[in-house]
Amino acid sequence: MATADEGGTGRGGPGGGGTVSVAARFPTKHLPAPEVRPLPEPPKSTWRLIGPGVIAAGVGLASGEFILYPYIASQVGLVFVWAALVGLATQFFLNMEIERYTLATGETALTGFSRFWRHWGLVFAIMTYFANLWPGWATSSATLVTYLWGGDARWIAIGMLIAIALILTLAPVVYVALERAEMLKVAAVLVLLVVGALFAIGADTWSDVPQIVTNAGIPVAELGFALLLGALAFAGGGGGQNLVQSNWIRDKRFGMGSYVPRIASPVTGKPEAAPSTGFIFEMNDENLSRWRTWWRFANREQLYTFVLITFISIIFTSLLAYSTVFGLPGLANDISFLQAEGQQLSATVGSWFGPFFWFIGAFALFAAALGIVDYTSRLAADVLKTSYLPQAKESTIYFGLVWGLVLIGCIVLLAGFDQPLVLLVISACVGGSMMVIYSALLLLLNRKVLPGPIRIRAGRMAALGWSFLLFGVLSVLTIINQLGRLFGGG
Repeated sequence: MATADEGGTGRGGPGGGGTVSVAARFPTKHLPAPEVRPLPEPPKSTWRLIGPGVIAAGVGLASGEFILYPYIASQVGLVFVWAALVGLATQFFLNMEIERYTLATGETALTGFSRFWRHWGLVFAIMTYFANLWPGWATSSATLVTYLWGGDARWIAIGMLIAIALILTLAPVVYVALERAEMLKVAAVLVLLVVGALFAIGADTWSDVPQIVTNAGIPVAELGFALLLGALAFAGGGGGQNLVQSNWIRDKRFGMGSYVPRIASPVTGKPEAAPSTGFIFEMNDENLSRWRTWWRFANREQLYTFVLITFISIIFTSLLAYSTVFGLPGLANDISFLQAEGQQLSATVGSWFGPFFWFIGAFALFAAALGIVDYTSRLAADVLKTSYLPQAKESTIYFGLVWGLVLIGCIVLLAGFDQPLVLLVISACVGGSMMVIYSALLLLLNRKVLPGPIRIRAGRMAALGWSFLLFGVLSVLTIINQLGRLFGGG
């Protein structure tokens, strides 16, 4: 997926000269200029970089893949599955422009935004918190647990939230623990999909697969704009999860992120003092040769993991729901459709398959909740460290935020907000609105700040423009639709 738009020798273009001109491109009103260092050597193989895309797929294999798209398939069939490919393709280019800035500087995209206006990072951190205050993923996981063993979903979800805080607090290096958890989750989901394809999806369902294209539609009348925006925005990542690609590739030691210490546990690890800002390399032949290799590997890693795994998962989970509960009389229009789906799987495949389906689903949603608590706290910790608390340790801020978010989630559940589908739609609408804003900021950041040979080119500028228009139009339509319902107009 790497393109020729990263070419150039570093001679004769803006930022293509010496050290001073490269560092001088960066706005320094709110943050100091980056330090100039050589770009580290890239690895010999893409496989050495596998991880951030798997985490993105693992965290994303939840709301969109296990709930929203299967729910849509259970209600209206396969007519909206096409939107998953549109959402994923859009998010691929979004993620890569977020990664571009971090590969080049070691700074997160939020730090780059804060160079234009000090409080941009705080705005996105607050929006991410607002989207994720509603613990819809934990309640979804807990709901599936009740299908297996009974119990009160609210108290199970509270226990899960506390367990998540303990896992993130006690892991010596948080990124490593998260990567392993999400890889295990992705493997479990893929096992479910393979077993489902072999035993649960019948010939009639396979013959209906072309309907994804031939009967493609936008079922607004049946499902509403809010739910459809949620599905499109959460096809893979969405909202703050896309922004945290910066933090994840930095912890994986991509590019200039190699110079930035990783978040380590205050209990079992050895937190290091991290710089508030990042680095930049001179635009010479050696560094640019390394850059092209890093960029090619980063594109492949994201395409082979995040995009491919997520799209396959959406297709198969939608087919499972379509083959079992679509058209079922009396099917609920909430998350309990998963209970009916599991019961149908038990009846058609074998008594073992329904519990197997619920168990994998519960684990997948728990792992997603783990990733969401991590990235919400990680984004906010980076912002606070960089723009407001430069002397503090990012690890200390991070763990305070983890426990704060978990505490708020518990309060939300105790207050009675425990409807998973509603909570997920709220999160998705906030996430879609965020994507409108940072699509524009990424275009500005990677065009105006990065030196000429590594800045964004026309093709990917068009992709960011598409992202801005897509999520902008959907967000406006959703707001109009919801206001109409609120005031009795629809």
